This record gives sequence, C-alpha cells and structure tokens, in this order.
Amino acid sequence: MANRYQTTFRNALAGLKREGRYRVFANIVRQRGVFPNADFYSDGNSRPITVWCSNDYLCMGQHPKVVAAMHEAIDRAGAGSGGTRNISGTTHYHIDLEHELADLHGKEAALVFTSGFVSNDTTLATLAKLLPGGIMFSDALNHASMIEGIRNGGMEKRIFRHNDLAHLEQLLAAADPDAPKVIAFESVYSMDGDFGPIAAICDLAEKYNALTYLDEVHGVGLYGPRGGGVAARDGAMHRVDIIEGTLAKAFGVMGGYITASTELVDCIRSFAPGFIFTTSLPPALVAGAVASIRHLKTSNVERNALHERATRLKRLMAEAGLPVMDSPSHIVPLFVGDAVLCKSVSDTLLRDHAIYVQPINYPTVPRGAERLRFTPSPKHDDAAMDRLVAALDQVWTAHKLARAA
Repeated sequence: MANRYQTTFRNALAGLKREGRYRVFANIVRQRGVFPNADFYSDGNSRPITVWCSNDYLCMGQHPKVVAAMHEAIDRAGAGSGGTRNISGTTHYHIDLEHELADLHGKEAALVFTSGFVSNDTTLATLAKLLPGGIMFSDALNHASMIEGIRNGGMEKRIFRHNDLAHLEQLLAAADPDAPKVIAFESVYSMDGDFGPIAAICDLAEKYNALTYLDEVHGVGLYGPRGGGVAARDGAMHRVDIIEGTLAKAFGVMGGYITASTELVDCIRSFAPGFIFTTSLPPALVAGAVASIRHLKTSNVERNALHERATRLKRLMAEAGLPVMDSPSHIVPLFVGDAVLCKSVSDTLLRDHAIYVQPINYPTVPRGAERLRFTPSPKHDDAAMDRLVAALDQVWTAHKLARAA
C-alpha cells in the first residue's frame, strides 16, 4: 500500500487517541449461569470481572429456555440458514418469530432483519423511496441507525429539538400539507435514559396526517404488561404506524425487526435492499428469540427486578455524591464531561476493581457530555452494587472529578 495512504490512516487514528476517543475492545467471555460475571482476557491471561454495561438487560441470553431452544434448533437445522430470505433462507423458525413479534405489538405483520441497525437504516431509507416528495421529521437525539437511514433515503428532513413538541408542531405546520410526512422518534433514548412523548407525538401525527415511526429498541421486553415496550405501557401502541425493535437487548439474542400493517411490511420486504440481499439469521438465533419473547410475554419477574435494581443503583450513587444523571428509565448514566478522564476512569475500574463499564464518548454523545453508562440487571445483587459504588467513590476522588451538587 502506498505510504501516503498509510500516513492518512495513521494520522486519523492518532487524532482519535489524542482526543481520548480511540475505542479499545474488552476481550471477555461471559460465564453462563453466573452472568454478570465474565472472564477478561489480557496479555494471554484471564481474570474474573463484573460486567456493568451489557445490553442483555434481563439476562435472557443466559436463560435456560433460550439456551435450550437454541441447542434444539442447531441440532435439528444446523448452523446457518442457507441463504437470503428470498432464496432458501426463510425457515419455519423465521415465520414463527414474525408471528410472535406481530402479536407482541398488536400489528398485522412483522419483518425480521439481521440487526436493529439494519432494520432502522433499511426501513427508513426504503420508506423515503416509497414516498417521493416526502418529509422526514426526526428527533435531534435519534440513534445513528435512524440518522443513516434518513440520509440514505434522501428524503427531505426536518430535525426537531429533543422531545420538543412545540418545535415539532411548528415544523409540521410550516410544511407542505400535501407532502407525505414521517415522524421518527424513540421510546427510550439510550444515552440519557429519558422517554419519548409517544401519545403526544401521535396526536400531532394525526393532526398533520403523518406516519409515525417508533424505535422501541431500548423498550421492548422491558415495559408494558407483555413486554411490548413503552408504547404498550402508555396505551399508545395501536396508534403508532411502525414499531421497530431489537432481539439483541431485552430478548438477549440478535436481530432487528419492524411491525406494521401487512401492506407496509410487504413493501419493505419487496423493495428494501438491506433485507433482500443479505443472508437471514441462523435458525438457532431465531429459535432463541422466539423462546425469549414467549417467556417475557407471560413473566413480569425479570422486568420488575430490573426496575428495582436500577432504582437502587441510582439511589446509592446519589447518596455517595456521584453525578448520576436524571433518568426515569432503567438506564443509569454517570456524568464525567471529559473524554480522556472518562477513558481513564473506565480503565482504572477494570484494572484495579475488576469492574467493566465502557466509556461513552463523541460521537455517541456530544463533546463535553462524556459519561459512563451503567445497565444494572436482575442478576446484579446488593453486594455487587455496594462494591461498584465504593469503587466509584475511590476512583472519583483519585481523579478529582466533580461531585453532585
């Protein structure tokens, strides 16, 4: 490779490192049956740690029903799916999963993708092409996958200030009344942990004849009487046109999906390159997702435990004077405000206290808003929480970080 290209790449990486934004992967293996414990590998050795930043919110990736279903599927069907959904890759497992998802959200149909990122990116980009002359109204804090989908679709867009209904209405009122409109927003914003005003946005959508597109990635499985998400909890699920979700967080496996009307889902299935031209999920993953969804439709034990754990951790952090950010959801963000310090705190916790929490830096959050994002689970017991807060107290003092006012 020509030296000038190598120099370009080297300089780009050096810039990330100077800013404290260079990402280092933690080499871990989760311990089945005793998660959130894991083995951390470094320099050819391993040692036990506690994971505090997993998106497996309910530990369903460890649940016996899920693991058994995956074993059964791989014994029956083998490792891979064998093709795209259009060419031999639609198995009976995929059909079962889409029926379960449609039922979960009270919709006519569902469509499964290889990830939540792909489901957002592909669906929003395809919607733009299906609605020529349309306008996309997007919350300022929408996930990168939604931003990419909107950009890739080329639809005219309007960004409204985060959760600002007055600003959204101002933009809707100023738009061409005959133009197709889509309002894209989230139920739980994963870095701040706040909720989207679902019912109020649906009110505006009905007033201005807009479709609603709701990302429930951090809500499905965790809220609502059957795990249908925040929209289900708020009694607004039937008012949302398109609900997108993931199988990789509360459900503990992998994949993404949308649910909507039969016609809309069929259009995405028929026109979306990100769905048509990729190999489908392996049957074992799909079977695990089905088992997880079916369990959480009838069990509130995991949901109730999660919310109790999150409430306790927030209280302990506040009592210790740590700058825990206000979050009404299960997400517990701890403010740092500097990329280099955030990385240093994370490194110190892992090295000296066997506590793993990943630093959250730009572009995931704005510069100056760097934080540690804790995701307590039903399996993080009181002793683990007490150790965490004691370690944080020591590290905060050692780094001379600001305390809560």
